[in-house]
Amino acid sequence: MKEKSYFLDSYAIIEILRGNPNYDKFSGAIPFSTRINLVEVAYHLFKSFSKENALKILDSTKFTALEIQEGQVSKIAIFRKENSRKKFSYIDSIGYVLAKENRLMFVTGDKAFEGMPNVEFVK
Repeated sequence: MKEKSYFLDSYAIIEILRGNPNYDKFSGAIPFSTRINLVEVAYHLFKSFSKENALKILDSTKFTALEIQEGQVSKIAIFRKENSRKKFSYIDSIGYVLAKENRLMFVTGDKAFEGMPNVEFVK
């Protein structure tokens, strides 16, 4: 059986690293994200742990990094503008559009995404 693939936003990655049981179903999944999401995760780790421990955790974090492709810049900007009332960050807007473009479910705990298409909301 083929493993399911997901795009994990920064919140989801942090919750998986914390061992949140609500995210157990994603442990065997093929994870996708962006390097910019990893920067956000790294910032959180360096705030929460010693530099040495944060680096160890970062080194163990594995996922396939998606990059913004030609033609996606405008889609990301349009998505953010059309959803300006939800106040999505640039990072979240990038992640959502890349997930959709790559036919990946966008996994997040960000309440602003709850109920949106192509989103698996997990707290």
